[in-house]
Amino acid sequence: MGRIVWGGAMAFALLGAGNAAAAVKEAAPNGFTVENEQVVAVDPDTAWKALVEDVDRWWPKDHTWWGAESTLSIDARAGGCFCEIGRDGKRQAQHMTIGFVDPGKTLRMLGGLGPLQGMGLSGAMEFRLSPAKDGGTRIVLYYRAGGYTPDDLSKFVAVIDRVQGLQLGGLADYLRRGHEQPKAGSDR
Repeated sequence: MGRIVWGGAMAFALLGAGNAAAAVKEAAPNGFTVENEQVVAVDPDTAWKALVEDVDRWWPKDHTWWGAESTLSIDARAGGCFCEIGRDGKRQAQHMTIGFVDPGKTLRMLGGLGPLQGMGLSGAMEFRLSPAKDGGTRIVLYYRAGGYTPDDLSKFVAVIDRVQGLQLGGLADYLRRGHEQPKAGSDR
């Protein structure tokens, strides 16, 4: 599979975005802030473990560089990597660098995710976990990115928000299924 291109990511995102509560907090030609939220019926430690240890099982493969032909991992330590390695071991991508870790509460990753990386943009993405009001865990995926680009980012922010919703929805669905094995047809 080839790397994801902006148009393909946009088309996929417009087809459906899961059921996350989403909000574009700010949008400007040079940057944006988006926030998506899900509540799951597990404790924060269980949600944290799935977030950092099982990313390859819940992150949508349509939003990776090499799809099912790669493995994702998060090295949850300052300076660690949210990385993707092709099955051949030669194709590699550092999606983001880990900037802050507070286990069970906050994981902050730094960088431009997906096509934003190639556009030379940087950002801060946080997964914020907290006890939900009625039990379980509230997970907020917050992403603020920006920098110089000749493209008007405010035109893309709705799509970026939908893609973020898909990514958070992947984690929430994984937790709701009780960490089941991947769907049929997957070799993981």
